Amino acid sequence: MTKTFRPWSTEQRWLLPPSVQELVPPEHVAHFVRELVREQLDLETIFAVYDEERGAPPFHPTMMTALLLYAYTQGVYSSRKIARACEQRVDFMAVTALQRPDFRTVNEFRGRHLVSLQGLFKQVLRLCQKAGLVKLGHVALDGTKVAANASKRKAMSYERMLKREVELAAEVARWFAEADAADTSEDAEHGADRRGDELPAWVVSKQKRLDKLREAKAALEAEAAASAAKKDDEPDGSSGRGGGGGEPPQKPKAKAQRNFTDPQSRILKTGDGFVQGYNAQLAVDGEHQVIVAQQVVAEQNDAPQLPSMLAQIRSHLGRQVHELSADNGYFSETNLRELKKRRVRGLLAPGRCKHGDTQRSTKKRAYKSALAREMTARVRRGGHRSRYRLRKQIVEPVNGHIKEARGFRRFSLRGLGKVRGEWTLVCIAHNLLKLARYGA
Repeated sequence: MTKTFRPWSTEQRWLLPPSVQELVPPEHVAHFVRELVREQLDLETIFAVYDEERGAPPFHPTMMTALLLYAYTQGVYSSRKIARACEQRVDFMAVTALQRPDFRTVNEFRGRHLVSLQGLFKQVLRLCQKAGLVKLGHVALDGTKVAANASKRKAMSYERMLKREVELAAEVARWFAEADAADTSEDAEHGADRRGDELPAWVVSKQKRLDKLREAKAALEAEAAASAAKKDDEPDGSSGRGGGGGEPPQKPKAKAQRNFTDPQSRILKTGDGFVQGYNAQLAVDGEHQVIVAQQVVAEQNDAPQLPSMLAQIRSHLGRQVHELSADNGYFSETNLRELKKRRVRGLLAPGRCKHGDTQRSTKKRAYKSALAREMTARVRRGGHRSRYRLRKQIVEPVNGHIKEARGFRRFSLRGLGKVRGEWTLVCIAHNLLKLARYGA
């Protein structure tokens, strides 16, 4: 018995061009992101940049914005991979209407409008609030270390810089002397106007390395001097240097480090060792795990970020959160006073503990004030059912979604300003997916 199959003709041509609505199913998130950007986001600051008619018409800014945001929702962050997806994936074609911007165009658009794209975070967050996805009943705060676009092997301590500078200077001086001797010998042998008197490439390379090392050393010294000057200006005069005007300028600590690839990144400690990167902060609402505040800093400590995150929530949503939980990295007297001033019920762990462990280890600093004692009692209250448990089921899964499900484990851009813009795009993409899933 012969089986009948559907015809498959690779030479068959379309009689009519396809509609973007037909490329993927109607409920696909590609349609959602494209139409949301077209109809509900204000892109005035992006359009304002295009103020002249010279040159060929560029790709439409709305399409490029929708393409970037959709790519981030799909875990595609590289400009080359985005351009390749526009040629190979029908869901990307549904966003671009079959247009194919190359990777340079995608990268230049992102870099040119990075600040304006950050402003879309508040707009998308307001849409989530309007759809009922944000209640601000309980917000969990956490920081996660994300690798920078730099290797920690390209960092050098100040102590090592001092030694290496002397070694490189001696080596470069010796090579220049050898090069001069070689030039003199060759001039005598070949004549002064003959080729052969150029400096070898290895001399230039070492010289550039020495220049870069001296630049990094000077930057560390400038940071140390600025820090010392700031301490001298403190009202209590607690500078630690006697306050004398004739004191020599403060030098960096021997172990102070600076990275040659991304100088603003830092070596940060994580649960798996050390990473050259940044500290990315997230504040997540407990209703549907929508990110309500975010920022990136180049420092290890989480505690100083709590006040600015609370201020960001108030600025974005017009009111303050009722209850906030965070791990022991945020526990400090300053933060306890900040929570009281803003009338936020805090749940800050006073010491490290395993999830579900009612016998929490508390540090001595946890009992230095009435606020600290009150916080310790509040976190302990309820044992396994303490409201502090909500933190691990609200904010930690969001970090997992971003790093594991969507594969964002390393920044592509360099410098704190650009890294903050890239992290904002990641957070916008997360909120767009929440809005697509629950906001309909």
